[in-house]
Amino acid sequence: MKKTVFTSLLGLLFSLSVFAQEENKETKLFAGGNFGLSFGSYTLINLNHQVGYRFNRFLGAGLGVNLLYASEKEKDALGNDYRKVVEGITGLNAFVRFYPIQRILIQVQPEENYIFGKQIFYQPVKESYPIDAIIVPSILVGGGLATPTRNGAMLFTLMYDVLQNPNSPYGKKPIVNFGYNFNF
Repeated sequence: MKKTVFTSLLGLLFSLSVFAQEENKETKLFAGGNFGLSFGSYTLINLNHQVGYRFNRFLGAGLGVNLLYASEKEKDALGNDYRKVVEGITGLNAFVRFYPIQRILIQVQPEENYIFGKQIFYQPVKESYPIDAIIVPSILVGGGLATPTRNGAMLFTLMYDVLQNPNSPYGKKPIVNFGYNFNF
């Protein structure tokens, strides 16, 4: 199923690129990345490097690599630290950006993330246990702003994982990303 979805997405991107090349000869490659944060009892730090192709003024797509750190703290009924889960995450993503009007973007980003880490229990004594490594799918959907600069664009996006897999590194909170794309 996962291979079928990924193959279908690549086929769609290829079809769109053929159509877009006929429509607009001024296409551009871009490279850059995002930096995302979420803090609180659940912490997420996201570094996302991407390379893409801007088919026309309305459509861009590409591939990326995810590097994430996530941790979640739980407290007991008395407010004392009970457990902490710490995860390292690496993954791959594909993305499609639609620009309905200049500077506004809508983005869909399916991903597969490899998650590994440990659990730390604080009571009755501090003990640490490794977590079995797993691969978890996510689909980030959201939108944001793209502010053009001389060599690219500053990006601000607000995304949400619509799959809500219980093992997702994104949790149930929105993800705020800041990034920059360099045009080539």
